[in-house]
Amino acid sequence: MIDLSLLDVDYLLVNTTNQFLLEYAPIEENSCHKLTGFTGDTGDSLLCPDGKALLFVDGRYHTQADKEVDSDKVKVVKLELGQKQDDAICENIKPDSILGIVAKKVSQKRLEYLETLLKVINVKVKLLETDVFEDAFLFKQACATVISEELAGESFSQKIKKLKKPVLITNSEEISYICNLRDFTQQNAVKIDGKLLVQNDRVILFTNAEIKGNVDFEVKPLNEFYNQEYCGLLVDKSTINAYDFSKITNPVIADSQVKFMKSIKNISEIQHLKYCFEMTDKALTDTRDFILNNNNLSEYDIDKELEKNFKKYGAKSLSFKSIVARNQNSALAHYMKSSKEEIVQDGDLILIDCGGYYDGGLATDITRVFVKGKPSEKQKEVYTTVLKMFLNAFNYPVTEGKTSGFDIDKFTREYLDKNKIEGFVFSHGLGHGIGVCVHEAPPNLSKNEIAKTPIKNNMCFTIEPGLYNEKMFGVRLENSCYLENGVIKSFTNMCYENNLINYDMLTDIEKEWLSKFEVK
Repeated sequence: MIDLSLLDVDYLLVNTTNQFLLEYAPIEENSCHKLTGFTGDTGDSLLCPDGKALLFVDGRYHTQADKEVDSDKVKVVKLELGQKQDDAICENIKPDSILGIVAKKVSQKRLEYLETLLKVINVKVKLLETDVFEDAFLFKQACATVISEELAGESFSQKIKKLKKPVLITNSEEISYICNLRDFTQQNAVKIDGKLLVQNDRVILFTNAEIKGNVDFEVKPLNEFYNQEYCGLLVDKSTINAYDFSKITNPVIADSQVKFMKSIKNISEIQHLKYCFEMTDKALTDTRDFILNNNNLSEYDIDKELEKNFKKYGAKSLSFKSIVARNQNSALAHYMKSSKEEIVQDGDLILIDCGGYYDGGLATDITRVFVKGKPSEKQKEVYTTVLKMFLNAFNYPVTEGKTSGFDIDKFTREYLDKNKIEGFVFSHGLGHGIGVCVHEAPPNLSKNEIAKTPIKNNMCFTIEPGLYNEKMFGVRLENSCYLENGVIKSFTNMCYENNLINYDMLTDIEKEWLSKFEVK
């Protein structure tokens, strides 16, 4: 039990992220997990004066959170689609109190938003320099490899010339992109953590990673970043933590330049991604054959076969922990267990969401659903409806530089409203950008504000509609795509399942669209 009075606060915000504000922070750095037992990647908690914690999760994690937390100690607050987590957090804080926030685990932008909301009810924010849940655990030594210019498409020097200076970059994926560095020794990530200081005549990377290969910048230990003062640096409030921001006098506030640079892939990156997805398709196709041709397989067996197949086709690592889920487990959008006890039987659905990293260090991402034996009519109805959602979203008429992911997501939900299946819900965004990280933005396809950024040529993103019923099963079909001359193209060419398609549900135009994909 944490005594909040020792911190001189009434409430404590407990985060899933770490000091680099990563979406997928290692579990040993996830303080929310230590407090609640929740293993999801996103969703913060609020420790209250009575010692009980509130855990805030979106629709991807509603069922998972219920299963993982002790309801006597943790109350799950289930956010609706489009509802802002921080609004819900502030609604659960009583007026005239003090909220403690770890300064290194909140972005400056988020801090200011929270302060604005809380000021209305006279709640003060106290920034804490240390996290009471953080253990003195040992970090694995990171090892960064320099990506060749042939794969990256541009050298470090070419990328740096595009930046306004002086600028401080603290986002791990942005640093990895701009420096052409990847760490393939990690699990489910290749980013390099650190702080990149770009001045007019000098570039310094502060990092604890060992770097293999020649680089055109200075490298210093991470702790040396805090040994000097900074003034007038360009910073992005959404990616710099509040502690680092406080160390800069007269900061110049601007949106990240690198965020938009890396969102538009160059020709070399597009060509490399085509190869990566060809290999990803092969890995998943072999896994499909393994499922269909063998009996008494567990989720764990399939997961191990999948990982073996990724390595067989050249993946250096997985881009995220694969989801292998049968029946009810497939209704958990981010199910991660791959249980030895979950044995695939005749008539079972199996959902696989997976991806890998290859030599260029860009993530692949795909989801497919298979059936063992003969499917039920309900399984075919849901699968076909999700397929129809995908086909209509994929063929949405895009005006390059004007159409946004928000538009495509809205259109797809309106389409679903006309084709609803009772008891099944679409509880997450339609898609996300892909790059150094398996989730990047822009672009984004959802109801969120960031999804209103227009989609431009060579932006890469997923289209992944899904329908879920936690008492039955879930279906999600995900293709990774890119925009070429205003037309959505698919990197993914993995087949759809003929025995799960009810062709009577497809219109003539949907049948024509489907004919351009492999079905077997």
